[in-house]
Amino acid sequence: MLRKIIFGDNLPILRQMPAGSVDLIYIDPPFNTGKIQARTQIRTERSAGGDRVGFAGQRYQTIPLGSKAYLDVHDDFLAFLEPRLVEAHRLLKTNGSIYFHIDYREVHYCKILLDGIFGRESFLNEIIWAYDYGGRTRRKWPPKHDTILWYARDPKNYTFNMDAIDRIPYMAPGLVGPEKAARGKLPTDTWWHTIVPTNSREKTGYPTQKPLGILRRIVTASSNPGDLVLDFFAGSGTTGIACVELGRQFILVDHNPDAMQVMKDRFRDVPDVEWVGYSPGEEEK
Repeated sequence: MLRKIIFGDNLPILRQMPAGSVDLIYIDPPFNTGKIQARTQIRTERSAGGDRVGFAGQRYQTIPLGSKAYLDVHDDFLAFLEPRLVEAHRLLKTNGSIYFHIDYREVHYCKILLDGIFGRESFLNEIIWAYDYGGRTRRKWPPKHDTILWYARDPKNYTFNMDAIDRIPYMAPGLVGPEKAARGKLPTDTWWHTIVPTNSREKTGYPTQKPLGILRRIVTASSNPGDLVLDFFAGSGTTGIACVELGRQFILVDHNPDAMQVMKDRFRDVPDVEWVGYSPGEEEK
């Protein structure tokens, strides 16, 4: 079972990989927000004089544990992405898929780029991940969604495990009968799923961590047990964790030392992980 985490620039790494070797690619590249992406990891302790109020009015004190950040700016974002997406196309097996995760700022430009590389006929879905959490602007409609573009290497031959996907409740269960209501329905292309809550055990403190539930759904739907999944903007390593849970092989790539530190902690108890270009046994200097 291949479980590999590589520290380094993803483009030369991708160019060294054999063509047609990957079953599924998920990438969550920088969103080119023009901002510093930063997150502070915290924990809370019950305290009568605490700065937070929880359930039943109980007060809690916030204790900062550290922060991680990176500059999310690219002078030519599409020129940065294009050679990496060309390699992604080369690496996919004939029945493979790519899920490309981006937000409203760049999605329209990225869709045109992906159409040019994979073909418009290979575009299968625009998935909207909707959430209702975090700050709200008062100057426009608050943006509370990301977009995931799904392309198949071959639009007539791709993996989609409909019966294995987690089901969601019917909004009007009385209209479908007890058997269907108990089973639930297949999610549509709009996925309501919370972001990783600040105090969740899942939270790693990485600025752009995505929920495990989103990656579980993608990996379940578009790969089979034993398949190889690639994420070359690995960040906090959520794709790899989903693969471990679901019996898939994985290759994760990232060039950010903070990402490697997070993954070192997150994969500490996962057996047989191969680290390339990074030694998880070394203390940070």
